[in-house]
Amino acid sequence: MNKPIANPIIAYIGLGSNLDSPITQINSSRRSINGLSHVRERCFSGLYVSAPMGPQDQPEYINAVMAVETGLPPLELLHALQHIELAHGRVRARRWGERTLDLDILLYGDRQINTTELSVPHKGLAERAFVLYPLSEIAPDLYIPGYGKLSELLMHCPYVGIRRLNDDESIS
Repeated sequence: MNKPIANPIIAYIGLGSNLDSPITQINSSRRSINGLSHVRERCFSGLYVSAPMGPQDQPEYINAVMAVETGLPPLELLHALQHIELAHGRVRARRWGERTLDLDILLYGDRQINTTELSVPHKGLAERAFVLYPLSEIAPDLYIPGYGKLSELLMHCPYVGIRRLNDDESIS
């Protein structure tokens, strides 16, 4: 059993992949996140298929959102997630390009952070169906600092270009 985390913060992490067996990448990164010291999973959304943002000459993405309790400061959590990305073969070849794994801190408690290294809430969160819909599965009553209620954001973000995978469904 995991040791309790003193004064935990609830953070929401976006997970995405469109290369090298994306579902496997998401599941493996989930295990890696759960293996981090001072991080404990609270809940995990279903998997969503979404069209790529930016360049369209790449495969569809698999996306999910994970809620964790953490005792790590935001930048330490970011660096731990970046280490997991690298372990999964992440290469930053082009903006919004294909990737084996993308891990983003979407929210970190009720904090608003804007540094050169980290922006929380994550930039673009309010317009991205592939983030908002999985997030609403695990935290439907969430208030997003600087944006408002998640339920209100969903009203302005149509369920277009994404679909939820069934639990037994796979993709090619």
